[in-house]
Amino acid sequence: MELSTSPRKAQALEKVSVLVVLVLLGLSVVDGQRPRVWDYFEYSAISCRAHSAFLTDFGGVGDGTTLNTEAFKAAITHLSQFDSEGGSQLFVPPGRWLTGSFNLTSHFTLYLHRDAVLLASQDINEWPVVDPLPSYGRGRDTTGGRYISLIFGTNLTDVVVTGDNGTIDGQGALWWDKFHNRELQYTRPYLIEIMFSENIQISNLTLVNSPSWNVHPVYSSNIIVQGITILAPVRSPNTDGINPDSCINTRIEDCYIVSGDDCIAVKSGWDEYGITFGMPTKQLVIRRLTCISPTSAVIALGSEMSGGIQDVRAEDILAIDSESGVRIKTAIGRGGYVKDIYVRGMTMKTMKWAFWMTGNYGSHPDENYDPNALPVIQNINYRDMVAENVTMAARLEGIPGDPFMGICISNVTIELEKKAKKLTWNCSDISGISSGVVPLPCELLPDQGPENAVECNFPTESLPIENVEAQMCSSRSKYF
Repeated sequence: MELSTSPRKAQALEKVSVLVVLVLLGLSVVDGQRPRVWDYFEYSAISCRAHSAFLTDFGGVGDGTTLNTEAFKAAITHLSQFDSEGGSQLFVPPGRWLTGSFNLTSHFTLYLHRDAVLLASQDINEWPVVDPLPSYGRGRDTTGGRYISLIFGTNLTDVVVTGDNGTIDGQGALWWDKFHNRELQYTRPYLIEIMFSENIQISNLTLVNSPSWNVHPVYSSNIIVQGITILAPVRSPNTDGINPDSCINTRIEDCYIVSGDDCIAVKSGWDEYGITFGMPTKQLVIRRLTCISPTSAVIALGSEMSGGIQDVRAEDILAIDSESGVRIKTAIGRGGYVKDIYVRGMTMKTMKWAFWMTGNYGSHPDENYDPNALPVIQNINYRDMVAENVTMAARLEGIPGDPFMGICISNVTIELEKKAKKLTWNCSDISGISSGVVPLPCELLPDQGPENAVECNFPTESLPIENVEAQMCSSRSKYF
């Protein structure tokens, strides 16, 4: 019987044959040298690049013990010359790449192969000290400066940090011990921090064992954080997942986070420093998030919110074994505001509280805060949620003389655990309404009844960052 092949299948077979030949050529040994390996990779990104290089081209050695800080710096310095010629990308091949901190450049992509692991150096000399953030006035762990992040950038545009689920390992135990033993001279480093920048993408990576916060975009705009897996011991200190901080137009989606602190912590500066700096976080989208955080919140707003937080939209969230689903943290002296918050489609399993708001989160950077700087909390909307095995439905505590206003909760069913608190809702200094909520909320959130049932707001118009579409980028390169 004669076999026929369609033109499309023939073309596909021809491409496969070409790739096989390329691989075989790449594996051949020339003049006694190690073989070169061809690697074809493609990825989704906000920008594609015209120029490429491998870390091994600059002396990188992926044996887990050779320090590669200078290789990263040399590679990025070399590639920075192409920022006006179509940009550049640095490919980190398979291996274990020990490194200290290094800085990114504009119009640049850092790409980690699926079998690449960046190992953060345990030598503190590899972590330069930088000034505290101006909206904080001091480091979060100690007064004064802070150790720079492992991957850092400032005043950049068009930056992509991505991979085929490559790994960045912060090796944070050293730092956690120093924190617990009060041995820190400066605030611990983060894994990725981008400052004063725009058009940023951080995607398709696994981040493990960060010394402190994992991903920290700050004073930046037009940010996409997508497809990130974050893993930290649930008792590790301050290992927040993703912390958008004084950022505008941000999209966080399709992430899996196991954290020793808040999975998503929305911030905008601390007390008088945040008020003076005056840069809010607004136009933030969070969707398709799975979170485990037994000691903290799935989504936290604050406590450093003194520059303001506005227009946060979260949906399709799965919370497992976490302290609270949504938490608003503030205090006298914060000033600022948290308003126009919309959360829907949240599923919670094994929680201490479904909802928590507190006006008594009293840590301050110093004694110079203004006791008359009262925060404004208003227009908070939660709808279409289910929860099971919950200790207490809600703990909602505003500030006497400064109540949290405009709270709306609708179509929410909370199943309490067998040994749940007798007081299911604990409310003070708040006001709002509820509709179709089980168990029945406190009197300060009166149920509107079936005839006047309400559906809490969730905006129908999209934010600009939701309309940003990535393109498919590809590269075929060879490396030793």
